[in-house]
Amino acid sequence: MRAIATLLLAPLPFLSGPAAVPTSNDPVEITEWKVPWEKSRPRDPYLDAQGRVWFVGQAGNYVAYLEPRSGQFKRYEIDEGTHPHNLIIDGRGAVWYAGNRNAHIGKLDPATGKITKYPMPDPAAGDPHTLTMDRAGDIWFTVQMGNFVGKLETATGKVNLIRVPTANARPYGIVIDSKNRPWFNEFGSNKIATVDPRTMALKEYPLPDARARGRRIAVTSDDMIWYVDYARGYLGRLEPASGKVQEWAMPGGASSLPYAMTSDDRDQLWFVETGVQPNRLVGFDPRSSNFFSITAIAESGGGTVRHMIFHRPTREIWFGTDANTIGRAKLP
Repeated sequence: MRAIATLLLAPLPFLSGPAAVPTSNDPVEITEWKVPWEKSRPRDPYLDAQGRVWFVGQAGNYVAYLEPRSGQFKRYEIDEGTHPHNLIIDGRGAVWYAGNRNAHIGKLDPATGKITKYPMPDPAAGDPHTLTMDRAGDIWFTVQMGNFVGKLETATGKVNLIRVPTANARPYGIVIDSKNRPWFNEFGSNKIATVDPRTMALKEYPLPDARARGRRIAVTSDDMIWYVDYARGYLGRLEPASGKVQEWAMPGGASSLPYAMTSDDRDQLWFVETGVQPNRLVGFDPRSSNFFSITAIAESGGGTVRHMIFHRPTREIWFGTDANTIGRAKLP
């Protein structure tokens, strides 16, 4: 393991407004832990109340955790063919994961190892993708190839599915805003969508460029919706009330392939450019419209960083890499 110092780039142009100027040279310290199960694609870490870092092995068919202080790992076996895609942890410590190849959401009790499965009610919804928990403790999730967004009522186990009206929309990343509304990318189209949790009505917002392909999504405290355009190399902001969109060109340009994304407690946006090797963690400040920090994930190179979360108590970002590591970025 080793820390990697921040690299700063010269000012970069974006779609509208003045040229971006770096506003901070505070370093971001990145540490990585090698996962002991080779070529298992560890991904989508999430911290529990004990500070354990849970993650899934998408290619290894497991759920596991890392104890960062000791560097020790513990693994829980799940069914072969599950290929778990994502996990989250509820307020009671239960670990919920998406069975991406066998059409269910699973709940793991860490104390006993018991797994409870919640199958999809429609055979077309074969690939639950990304999960997020709303303010009531229920789980909203995307179904990429099945073309659904869904809600799992955790108290009853009932699964509600909403078909996305755009064909081959490929629902992907998903977040919850302050009004308890889910927002998600349509990676197969140039749209962002949301669902009214009271009526379950779905609304789509087209992005101005038909080539846009939002892959991951974030929300700031003002309920502005942010996305990374994987196809064109842009960061974008959608204003829900007006539908207005503003975009900024990525530091790495059109081939930067921005993927993993999150927001922090200061409403700064963080994302990973995966079109360069090593992958690079990039910070953006909406108040100044500046990209202010670029850090190479240099130890492993990252391969591809697909998803990450911000942990508010420690001001850390956690991510998994296709290079078989779990990574931590300590924000200044």
